This record gives sequence, C-alpha cells and structure tokens, in this order.
Amino acid sequence: MTLAFHKYEGLGNDFVVIDVGHDGVISPERARELCDRHFGIGADGVLMVTPPSSEGARARMVVLNADGSRPEMCGNGIRCVALHLAIRDGADGISYVVDTDRGPLLCEVERQGETGSVRVGMGRGRVEEPYEADVDGRRVRFLRVSMGNPHAINFEEPMTAEHADRVGPLVSGAFAEGSNVELAQRTGDDAFEVVVWERGVGRTLACGTGAAATAVAAARAGLARFDAPIQVRLPGGPLELLVASETLEVTMRGPARRVFSGNVGD
Repeated sequence: MTLAFHKYEGLGNDFVVIDVGHDGVISPERARELCDRHFGIGADGVLMVTPPSSEGARARMVVLNADGSRPEMCGNGIRCVALHLAIRDGADGISYVVDTDRGPLLCEVERQGETGSVRVGMGRGRVEEPYEADVDGRRVRFLRVSMGNPHAINFEEPMTAEHADRVGPLVSGAFAEGSNVELAQRTGDDAFEVVVWERGVGRTLACGTGAAATAVAAARAGLARFDAPIQVRLPGGPLELLVASETLEVTMRGPARRVFSGNVGD
C-alpha cells in the first residue's frame, strides 16, 4: 500500500503527518520504519490525522513516537496538525478543535503559505509529587507536572546534551509509564532555557508539552509569573506560554512548517 505523507516540523521537532481513516492504519512497527533517519523518512514521530471523535471537532490527532509507543499528547505535533488542516482547507486564519488522547483542544492558526503560527489551549497542568533521583551520588529533586503526558523538571542541573542523555533515561525509568525530562535554567524575568529528553524518542530539539510543564512548574515555584507571557527557549527555538493562576490552564503559541510531501510504499 502506498501512503501519501507530509513532513512537518515545529521548532525542529519533526513529524510524518498522514491522513488516515482510523488509527489502526499505521502500526507501531510501521511508525518505527517511517521515523528511521537512515532507512525511512526520518522523524521524531508519526501524526495520524483521522476523522474526529467528538462533536464539533475538525479532526483527531493520534501520535506514535519514533519507537512506536503512543503518548497522550504532543504540543509541537498539534501545531503541525492544525497547520496541516488549514493548508488542506485553504484557510489563512482559522480556529479548529482537534481531538487528542488527552481530549479536545482548541487551536488558532495564522497561516502564511507553508508556515504558520498556532496558539493552542493545552489544557490544565496537573502538579504531582516531586521525585528525587540519585545523580552522581547527589540527591536531585525533580518537580513533576502532567500535561496529559508526564514530565519531570529540574531548574538546577547542567543543561548539556551529555547530561540530559544520562539523566533522562535514569529519571524516566523510575516510572512505570516513563516520563519526559526537562533540564531548565532561568535566564531572565519569565524567561527560561530548556533541554528536553522525551520518552520514546530521546533528546529532541523541542517539546511543546515539556515547555508547558516547565512553565507550570516555574510559576508554581515562584520563578515566573502566573497570567503573564513566559518564554521557554528550546534548542529549536522559543515558545510563548501563559499559565492561569486559578486553574493552571496553559496556552501556547509557536510556529509550524510544512517541509515537503511525498509517497511511501510498503
């Protein structure tokens, strides 16, 4: 079977986007093949765009990581899907509700050709019990926030790639469902730099839910303001986030871009 696909990226977090009739079309094994950067298309994940599952939604996004696992949400991915829908619909400015495994989310798209800026209502951050890990003989504390998928955030550890590649699997492996891991540093008022290690993928250039979780953790820890723009700069670029003080609802704004389209066979 030949599949039409589109390659998208959001801050360098790249995806194979495929329109399908249902989420069984792409198996975990097939996702691993498509994401292989040497023998496949190459991507951090596959985004299946299926018919909606809730009333009023435009479509549903189903995410498969590069290792074939299925996360609950993907912040950079949903921006890519929203742009994909706008391109399909020929719309320059439009709002969509997109169903995800964490529920329906509102996306507002401003499109310029193959690129766009997308504002996404990411839902509520849920603060969980902190976790302490033994890192090089030290007890290191991670704040834990769920954005539908789990995150562990630290504001004091080194942000080098090598350190993230060691600490990420160590912390993620402590949880049965795994966890994304963010190493963050405050760089100014309401501004942070973040390196992300994603479960099922490894270190990536960007993670939208990771940026959202970092903003929630920072606001809760008194490192950033509620109800004010928070800039989170990832290796792939910046995202703007806002955390509501009453509800911990997070909104995110960031870019998305269609890179190329093609067809792939079995």
